[in-house]
Amino acid sequence: MRDAGAGPIGVGLVGYGLAGSFLHAPLIGAEPRLRLHAVASRHPEKVHRDDPAVRVVATPAALLEDPAVELVVVAAPNELHHQLAGAALRAGRHVVVDKPFVTSSSEADELIRLAEREDRLLSVFQNRRWDGDYLTVRHCVRAGLLGHVSTYIARYDRFSPHPLGGWREREGPGSGVLWDLGAHLVDQALQLFGLPTTVMADVGAQRPGALADDYFHVVLGYRELRAILHAGSLVRASGPRFEVHGDKGSFLKHGVDPQAGDLESGGRPGDPGWGSDPEDRYGSLTTEVAGLEVTGRLATLPGSYQSFYRGMAGAILGEGRVPVAAEEARNTVRMLELAMQSSREGRVVAVR
Repeated sequence: MRDAGAGPIGVGLVGYGLAGSFLHAPLIGAEPRLRLHAVASRHPEKVHRDDPAVRVVATPAALLEDPAVELVVVAAPNELHHQLAGAALRAGRHVVVDKPFVTSSSEADELIRLAEREDRLLSVFQNRRWDGDYLTVRHCVRAGLLGHVSTYIARYDRFSPHPLGGWREREGPGSGVLWDLGAHLVDQALQLFGLPTTVMADVGAQRPGALADDYFHVVLGYRELRAILHAGSLVRASGPRFEVHGDKGSFLKHGVDPQAGDLESGGRPGDPGWGSDPEDRYGSLTTEVAGLEVTGRLATLPGSYQSFYRGMAGAILGEGRVPVAAEEARNTVRMLELAMQSSREGRVVAVR
């Protein structure tokens, strides 16, 4: 257990692309028990534009040579997660890996065993567990407002008719929209309903020139419940972000959580209205009251991305568990593997 009186925990961030600069760095900075000490990046000018005082090194290996780095955050391309997280664990550091954890369940199992052997903490940045809309859906389900849920639909639709050419849209392990956005949707579904018994999926590319999948439709089977997870890149007018139906009611929610966009625009946790939806974006709850069907607006619970690094700091200081267990992230990776298998083979795949 680390001594809380030793000062802020030194953090080393590997990668300063979209995730590193707009998500990890500002959220680390928002947690007083953490301090962004060093960044491994080939673009020091970009890092120093945001934080002139932080140390920038050219390679992850150089970052691991710094004894002030106690926690390593891996925000590099997906296919490098296993290699970089393993090196950090072997160097005696606690590790956070951006989602998706790794690109295979066997890699996940290896890192979990390594963390246990090195007695280091290992967690995965599944930040959308703290989306306000998802927290509201979770409340509806757990509080029984919808009764026994039979249909759960969650989607990420966007209109991006031309591939932008980043690493997520190139061929290779962990590329494509299933590993990118599907990692969020699967994680949320598993948190609500646990592991399914079957996976059925259609994964493909719809845009001319696309090198990686830009569309998926995944159905997780749980006896009578179906969790339907969907994403498309050619959707100009999107439908509900969440649609949940049970034998007592239905909940529909449009729009996306504002936190990622606010972080990219310079907003920070603690700002007035952080993580909050405007009233016109509240979801609709339809249920029965005194024999009458009633539909009303349900206020969105505030989102809280800062909860991840608050929980990570607490775990290092011995105050509780990591905010996202590596074993849970491993299950998400396994579901993505089975979705790819189902789409490739054109059949429903049993979860074993």
